[in-house]
Amino acid sequence: MEYINGYKYTTEAQAKDAVKACNEHYLPNVKESTLNWVKYQAELDEPAFFYILHNPSLNEVLGEPIKIEINK
Repeated sequence: MEYINGYKYTTEAQAKDAVKACNEHYLPNVKESTLNWVKYQAELDEPAFFYILHNPSLNEVLGEPIKIEINK
C-alpha cells in the first residue's frame, strides 16, 4: 500500500466535475477540449474510486487535500 495526498471521488462524474472546475478557473479562455489543468486517475480495486494528485495550485479550487491509500 502507498499513500498520496490528493482529492478522492466515488464516481467518475465527480472526478470529471473537479477537472472541469479547475479548467474553468485556470484555463478560462481555452476552448481546446484535450487541454486540462489536471487529470484524474482510477483505483479499480474494490471499492473503486477516482483521485486527483495534490498540487498546491489546486487548493484554491478543490480545497485541502486528504491522505489517500492506493495500491501500487
